[in-house]
Amino acid sequence: MGQLYPPLNEARNYHNVRLWADARHQTNLVLATVSGASESWAVITDEPPSLNTLWRYALRFRVEELFLDSKSGAFQLEDSRLRSAHSLERLYLVAAVALLYATTHGIAVQLAGLRRQVDPHWRRGLSYLKIGLRYLQGVMHKGRSLLTPKPLQSKDPEPCFASKKAEQAWHDAIWFTRIRSLNGKT
Repeated sequence: MGQLYPPLNEARNYHNVRLWADARHQTNLVLATVSGASESWAVITDEPPSLNTLWRYALRFRVEELFLDSKSGAFQLEDSRLRSAHSLERLYLVAAVALLYATTHGIAVQLAGLRRQVDPHWRRGLSYLKIGLRYLQGVMHKGRSLLTPKPLQSKDPEPCFASKKAEQAWHDAIWFTRIRSLNGKT
């Protein structure tokens, strides 16, 4: 088969790959070497392998920002020292409600054109959660008006990048110069 991972900026789609030593599990595989990523990607999927598979995988990294925000970036849930499952459930429920409220408030701040009051970046560089939390702090301490939270949207009004370099790296990270699709049992 040659080199397992493709050269830089190439992706290979493998159909009907058999996994593990016993080859009992059959699946599809996408291998990609992406510029800007520290390691090549290997995505196992039950869907037909495609570039869309890689796009969805790349979006996973956006979700990880949410976990960072909710764990240590905003609420420091890991520092609670709670041991009771019931107490942890209540804490996570309160945090989830606060996260949703602050995020929808951050979207309202963005849509009202007030983001620059709390986000110093030229373009949006903070998550909607952090924008909402900063704005809500201003409601408490600076006399800002409380906005009506906006519903979560399926399309982001303005994607979040802390710098132009970060934005360019994100856009460049999932472009490929060559794609191969291989059929058959591997």
